[in-house]
Amino acid sequence: MLPIKPRFNLEPKYSHGQVNKTAVLLCNLGTPDSPTPKALRRYLAEFLSDPRVVEIPRWLWLIILHGIILRIRPAKSAKKYASIWTSEGSPLKVWTQAQAQALQHEFDKTSTHETSNPVIVRYAMRYGQTSIGSQLDQLKVEGVTRVLILPAYPQYSATTTASVFDSVFTWGTRSRQLPEFRFVNHYHDHPAYIQALATQVKSYWQLNGRSEKLLMSFHGIPERSLKLGDPYHCECYKTARLLAENLQLSKSDYIVTFQSRFGRAKWLEPYTEPTAKSLAENGTQSIDVICPGFTSDCLETLEEISMEVRETFLHAGGKSFNYISCLNDSTVWINALATIAQEHMQGWSSSGPKNQTEREASKNNAIALGAKE
Repeated sequence: MLPIKPRFNLEPKYSHGQVNKTAVLLCNLGTPDSPTPKALRRYLAEFLSDPRVVEIPRWLWLIILHGIILRIRPAKSAKKYASIWTSEGSPLKVWTQAQAQALQHEFDKTSTHETSNPVIVRYAMRYGQTSIGSQLDQLKVEGVTRVLILPAYPQYSATTTASVFDSVFTWGTRSRQLPEFRFVNHYHDHPAYIQALATQVKSYWQLNGRSEKLLMSFHGIPERSLKLGDPYHCECYKTARLLAENLQLSKSDYIVTFQSRFGRAKWLEPYTEPTAKSLAENGTQSIDVICPGFTSDCLETLEEISMEVRETFLHAGGKSFNYISCLNDSTVWINALATIAQEHMQGWSSSGPKNQTEREASKNNAIALGAKE
């Protein structure tokens, strides 16, 4: 049997002597197009079909997904999304777009247009629109030859970060001329990221005062993933420790929990909602909650934490529940993103010889340096 010939995308015309152009692609999880059961069914079908997200035998999972989950969950999820939807759309998409625009502005301020090509910043979603593949297609049309893939996930996990990379690799199998890629695996312990988190907390405390406990809630993953070698759990705890040190908190001042459990399998513990309930039942009157693993406010922070967990805590006897918003497009976070991106683009000069004279000058300089050595 003859091998199947791959179907390549239509390529832009190759240009000899093309100047290198660099782009940063900020990649987030994704969001439905609207808070409706139909849109949620389409979104969840793509999201939950990813073998990185659900690691059980595929034939069994697809039966469960299409036979049960996609018949029940979309209507329930649509109501939750509707409770946080804005006039501009999904908060996650709004904030991710704002981050990309602010990061573009930051790069524009530091570029010298006479000697370099400015870095192009775009955003994409792993699931839903705008897709990673479509953005890479557009960047190629614009002559981009180098792309830094920057996931919006500070802590690495195969369920999130690796899935973004999968999408890039899949796009590559359909492309004839690939750009040069670099990938940011994680930045869970980057000083600029930790400082951005600390600034967010300190600013909140300065305006509103400080509660008895700071609860740091991270998105959960199945405990099995930890046993199979996923570093996510350890990276979450390192983020929490570094943030606590920056805030000068003792171990009794904060708690690390995990939220958004899905299905019946055991996930990383302790779980956020039961922990909040237990704190209230045992006499804690006030808690502040921050979600360090989310860089943009979304369903999991605005609805699950600020609504559901809040109600649980107050109903169990707590008096004051305070949600500290995500980094979103805060100045300190955009500066941190720029720092992280620039570090990963070291050696990628955005400038390039603009004509034959400059190319010859570069060649002669290299020969002269070699002769001196």
